[in-house]
Amino acid sequence: MDISYILNHLGEERDEYYGSVAPPIFQSSNFCFKNVAEMREKLTRELETPFYTRGYNPTVATLRKKLAALEKAEDALVFSSGSAAVAAAVMSVVKGGDHVICVQKPYSWTSNLLTKYLAKYGVTSTFVDGREADNFEKAIRPETRLIYLESPNSLTFEMQDIEAVVKIAKANGIVTIMDNSYNSPLNQNPVAMGVDLVLHSGTKYINGHSDVVCGVVCGSRERIMKMMAEEYMTIGSCISPHDAALIIRGLRTIELRVNQSAVSTKKVADFLEKHPKIKQLNYPFSSNNPQLELAKKQMKQGGGLLSIVIDAENEAAVERFCDSLKRFIMATSWGGHESLIFPLCALAASKSFENPLPWNMVRLYIGLEDADLLIEDLEQALEKV
Repeated sequence: MDISYILNHLGEERDEYYGSVAPPIFQSSNFCFKNVAEMREKLTRELETPFYTRGYNPTVATLRKKLAALEKAEDALVFSSGSAAVAAAVMSVVKGGDHVICVQKPYSWTSNLLTKYLAKYGVTSTFVDGREADNFEKAIRPETRLIYLESPNSLTFEMQDIEAVVKIAKANGIVTIMDNSYNSPLNQNPVAMGVDLVLHSGTKYINGHSDVVCGVVCGSRERIMKMMAEEYMTIGSCISPHDAALIIRGLRTIELRVNQSAVSTKKVADFLEKHPKIKQLNYPFSSNNPQLELAKKQMKQGGGLLSIVIDAENEAAVERFCDSLKRFIMATSWGGHESLIFPLCALAASKSFENPLPWNMVRLYIGLEDADLLIEDLEQALEKV
């Protein structure tokens, strides 16, 4: 299926919905039946037909079809947050006594899940430098059940050779999960490279309007249905029909948004890479990135995120840079129309996470504004350092 068909037609039963151009929002918590026989029959198919919205909802089902097709997977689930999607996917694979191999510097709540939450139930974890595929093989134990990837990660943008890691995992009977949030389904498809379950923070590019929090898991029909019957239904972290409709709306323009952000980000990255006050630029398609060839092999183009290490004497100088920006909003997340800045020195105030990254690192998200205007803004702010 082509992307245009997926975004504009797939899963939208317009003949059944009075010719409605926009999919109707089934804002109903439950669904009724004509008689006991019908209710009994529907209950046997609760995961694939309307019965109770915590499980199956027609609006959410439309979104699931689109997301699975975009990620080239058989099926998908949509959760109330990216963290919920990560937790459900991991817990669908591991149990007490199992071992997980995870890349270094994953998303902070993924790290929390492995090191603090699942550790209470006897799940152990080893974090490896994923830039070398051999590091995963060296970390395998008899009880290893899962390899968790994030390529690239969302702060320093280190990548893994996905096909090489998948080959190691399959040879040892190990499941692979990958967080693909940086790329969106348009720029990289890990399922096509053999990854078992692919995750997204749908809050980012998939929704794209900074007004819905959601998570996505894509994979085989068998794995998704098992997860739906167990983790999804039990934990109950489903998305509301209204939020699902907003995300369907957001998906209409994902190709335009992702492509525009990628072009602008490359332009901003080229400027920053040459600036004398930038010690280091972290961006997959940087000409100085030692993993550039891997990026070209696995990804269609770069995403909207990059990070910089500023040549500053102290945190005050970094704060002056951040506070002087006029066109960037200081906030976390990414994927919307607005450009964002996230200074890593702010993490010192968090009691939830330890920040292993340099105090003078700043992450930027390049949105849909004119790239030249963003560069002008960055240039005047860097003069304050």
